[in-house]
Amino acid sequence: MTLTPASSADDIVAHLNTLRNEGNIAGMARFGIDTSTALGITTPQMQAIARQAGRSHERALDLWSTGLRDARMAAILTADPRQLTKQEVRTWAGEFNSWEVVDTAADLFTQTPFWQDLVAEFAADDREFVRRTAFAMIAGATVHNKQEPDETFIAHLPLIETHAGDPRNFVRKAVNWALRNIGKRNRFCHVPALALAENLAASSDRTARWIGKDAVRELKSDKLLARLKG
Repeated sequence: MTLTPASSADDIVAHLNTLRNEGNIAGMARFGIDTSTALGITTPQMQAIARQAGRSHERALDLWSTGLRDARMAAILTADPRQLTKQEVRTWAGEFNSWEVVDTAADLFTQTPFWQDLVAEFAADDREFVRRTAFAMIAGATVHNKQEPDETFIAHLPLIETHAGDPRNFVRKAVNWALRNIGKRNRFCHVPALALAENLAASSDRTARWIGKDAVRELKSDKLLARLKG
């Protein structure tokens, strides 16, 4: 079945069902992905579906409302960030149940004009995947939002320090990811990010210490230092 911009949410769901792959579902589970509603659609397949279907914000909302993992991934890839509202982002984030959905959506969210407001809000939220969203947004924006001033990311370092003690796996990895990405952005960002990483590495808190040591290892690597000097 070939999808088009005129395809409905039902059309896309029907197409997704034809691509169900039990082997892929098992593989996803091994990577800690919630597969309770998964069909095992691969990333290249999902990207092809998004290209064929094109952007449609209303259809994306319909896809999200199905609750199906793969339909929700299609929703993320075909939603229009210019039409996303804060409440829609909050609703989606509150329903996240898997790290890979979070990380894909985070890239969409950082294309909105209000993404920085939601970073602080989501970081303060105690739900694991909502808090992960905050730091996945920082990590993604550091790489993809090329026009964003460096000061934006440096200003997020205190937030990273505040939540560096959260021991939950999907939070601590995202906090670490955000810190490393800030430090890798350029020489200007590298200095304060490395300073924070070194402080965390010396922390008495086990989680903060792991985040810091791992970040220091990458931020002081010969390969990265050579790139930043170039």
